[in-house]
Amino acid sequence: MTNSIHAIIFDLGNVLIGWDAHLLYKEYFPNRESVDHFLEEVGFLEWNAKQDAGRPFAEGVEELSNKFPHHAELIQAYDTHWEKSITEPYSESVEIVRALKDAGWALYLLSNFSLEKYKLIEPKHSFLGWFKDKIISGEHGTVKPEEKIFHILIERIGYKPENCLFIDDSLPNIETAQRLGFKTIHFNSPTQLKTQLLNFGIKGIQP
Repeated sequence: MTNSIHAIIFDLGNVLIGWDAHLLYKEYFPNRESVDHFLEEVGFLEWNAKQDAGRPFAEGVEELSNKFPHHAELIQAYDTHWEKSITEPYSESVEIVRALKDAGWALYLLSNFSLEKYKLIEPKHSFLGWFKDKIISGEHGTVKPEEKIFHILIERIGYKPENCLFIDDSLPNIETAQRLGFKTIHFNSPTQLKTQLLNFGIKGIQP
């Protein structure tokens, strides 16, 4: 199996580093249920996806604040204090990436991420420099699970899908990758990832 794999592609959020808007908004609400109600009321996930697709945060904040003026301060807080929604890197996942790098694998990143926010965290995490190339959705105006961003990836890295192993925590993203011919691992935990990599016979991973 490993002979047919030449490149390994990682998602970033909730695979290598955590992201959860609740981490930021828990400072503004008495409990998680209240945060959930706010996020659902303003359509947060759909709104945030447009920043991942390249819309400037300032523009997104203005649009949503005009729609929900009584929540303008909370909406602005997500832009101003965005880094509070990000956790420390998952150390076990990062160690797996290190092992793969040391074993000589061609590693790539394919992430749904606002480019302006990605630029805030990249200098703070040296492991992001281990990837040969990083395809950040905000730079390309398209997001996973749309096929377009996978085609951008294929063109950028120069490998055929069947020669790539794609790792992501989102099932819709995995399903698109499978449809295009990628080998895949649906990430649940670093322990599960290591087991799956061993099943693929990936060199550099120890039991």
